[in-house]
Amino acid sequence: MTDNRPIGVFDSGVGGLSILIELKKLLPKENFVFFADQKNVPYGEKGKKELVGFMYKVVDYLIAEQDIKMFVIACNTATCYTIKELRAGYKLPIVGTEPAIKPAAKRTRSGIIAVISTPATSKSKTVGRLIREFAKDVDVINIGCKNLENTVEKGSIDNPEVKKLLAKYLNGVKNSNADCLVLGCTHYPFLKSTIGKMLGPKIKLIDSGLAIARRTRFLLKKKANGKGSAIYFTTGDSRKFEKVASKLLKRKVVAKKVIL
Repeated sequence: MTDNRPIGVFDSGVGGLSILIELKKLLPKENFVFFADQKNVPYGEKGKKELVGFMYKVVDYLIAEQDIKMFVIACNTATCYTIKELRAGYKLPIVGTEPAIKPAAKRTRSGIIAVISTPATSKSKTVGRLIREFAKDVDVINIGCKNLENTVEKGSIDNPEVKKLLAKYLNGVKNSNADCLVLGCTHYPFLKSTIGKMLGPKIKLIDSGLAIARRTRFLLKKKANGKGSAIYFTTGDSRKFEKVASKLLKRKVVAKKVIL
């Protein structure tokens, strides 16, 4: 038995494309609908009630208009603040994205790890819980990075603006004995090369992409059996999305604007 209905993949902006890359690698025959709520970006600086409202509108649209069979929240902030409400409100399987604190705590040899994420994620109960459950014997440097998400939204991954922000947020990590850095926002994997050059090879960079793809594969009750496709929607400027997404994915992307 097969099910060729698409899997919905959500992010506030283009960061979730880093998760989509891993999903397409692991599930090449699946169809995907990528939805970016760029009208309301950045999610990392919004409150819980507002975020839940945004997410209900997105899921309603994807179920009614795209007939998705599963929903992947490729956004750490949205996961932290809305996944409980979404799972209570919808029957379809929902996969969230959490900062990879557990694997980092397992891999560290120095006993010190660092986590960079949006301001909202860094202050969330989810991150606090992950640290208590999986890193209680580890020192955690928890850094909320204002505006870093926005630079990636503009397609800036290796220019003076992003380097200046990274230098500001990573200075404490560089001068510590941390040997693992958790990229706790799906925008940040696109900065891996720049971060790696700044921190050097002694600090391992860990993100959630592959783990999310594996979890999605595990939860699929019926898999697709086709060539695999991806279509893209944004609540923001579709041309801007196309330009940045094409740069990040290194191929031409066409997107449609949606008004929710």
